[in-house]
Amino acid sequence: MKMIVGLGNPGAKYRDTKHNIGFITLDEMAYQHGAAFNKTKFESVYAEARINREKVLLVKPQTFMNDSGRAVRPLMDYYDIALEDLLVIYDDLDLPVGKIRLRQKGSAGGHNGIKSMIQHIGTQDFNRIRIGIDRPMPGQTVVQHVLSSFPKDQHAPILEAVKTGASAADYWLEGHTFLDTMSHYN
Repeated sequence: MKMIVGLGNPGAKYRDTKHNIGFITLDEMAYQHGAAFNKTKFESVYAEARINREKVLLVKPQTFMNDSGRAVRPLMDYYDIALEDLLVIYDDLDLPVGKIRLRQKGSAGGHNGIKSMIQHIGTQDFNRIRIGIDRPMPGQTVVQHVLSSFPKDQHAPILEAVKTGASAADYWLEGHTFLDTMSHYN
């Protein structure tokens, strides 16, 4: 069994914000695989799916971004998810809009959701797909930027990035190592 966690904030107010790109990518995966987010446990809403013969949990923590790890760790323990079977999808300010980057480990890089994941999981060695949302415009704070929606001229590249992120997760679920998946998608 594998677990794919999309980071974001719960509620309609945040639905289409840049910070919710992890949730948006999981919505795309659920749509493609006919899965529904109809289960709740440990402060998460999640879908169970069978993707490429692999049982997969698509998880959206409901603890708000900055405390994501608090929801993920108990689910990992409950379902006995090994660290190498975890994949986290989230937004990245340091990548241009529409670019994705896969990594097997690394620091939080200032991302509070990843800081929480590292704190609760106890390591920074876990698989990630980062989706670029670019830096704030001059005069805009980071918080304003990540909690705003994408301007219309960025809809096409961000939709492409979401589909590419979902495709990379599917490729990993086909049985490829994450290192192979990185080589294929980076």
